[in-house]
Amino acid sequence: MNTTVLSGVPFIYFIAFLLSLAGGINRNDRAAKIASYVILAGLTVHTAGLIIRWMESYALGSGHVPLSSLYESLIFFSWSIILLLVIIVWKTRREELRICALPVAFLLTFIASFAPGLESKIQPLIPALRSNWLASHVIACLLGYGAFVIASLLSFMYLLKGRRNPGTIMSIFPDDETMGNLIYQTLFMGYVMFTLGIITGSVWAHAAWGSYWSWDPKETWALITWLIYTAALHVRHVGTNRGKKVAVLALIGLGSVLFTYLGVNYLPGLHRYL
Repeated sequence: MNTTVLSGVPFIYFIAFLLSLAGGINRNDRAAKIASYVILAGLTVHTAGLIIRWMESYALGSGHVPLSSLYESLIFFSWSIILLLVIIVWKTRREELRICALPVAFLLTFIASFAPGLESKIQPLIPALRSNWLASHVIACLLGYGAFVIASLLSFMYLLKGRRNPGTIMSIFPDDETMGNLIYQTLFMGYVMFTLGIITGSVWAHAAWGSYWSWDPKETWALITWLIYTAALHVRHVGTNRGKKVAVLALIGLGSVLFTYLGVNYLPGLHRYL
């Protein structure tokens, strides 16, 4: 049942994207307001699907938070992006930011629901994942990834600032200073959560394998990602032309995030179960 519920989510986000796009380009407040309700509806259905999957895992005798497979992580990753988007838009009142994040959430949920060969059935946890640390570690990391994705998309728009011509999609985004502040705040949010993810993962590794750090490919690339975003936050406070440098580092960090999340699965290591 959970897969049936979740398979409708990408289409809800796609409709929300079209409404947000129409509301932004045409300055249509009604379309933007409807988009808000559609996004909230999508997030509600998305959340319900995760909860149903969690409950069904207990009914099958392998009860666990739905975070242990690629399918489940894609679903939660996209959920975290939408949740953070709703919070950021609510706090900043910058509705145009939806246009950046909604296509990514649509793509992730669509891949999870319809990509051939992606196993969506609930599977028992492998021994390495049978720990109370699973939820805290993976949730913190994926929330961090979600914030990094949003910051990186904003950075891409920031670097296209020279194309903010009237009547184009770029014209709806705020000025450089506002964009720079949004990028910094979102990066900082992701940095805190991702740092917590690394810390909880280290404690979990010690409990499971007797070592806080083993230079596993996932651990190594997580550290690289953390260092890139550390540099981005540092650059924000020193030097000149800081906005552009932070934006560039955020995009480099996005590449590292994607490799940390997906690329290391093709390398030998202890984290190949996602």
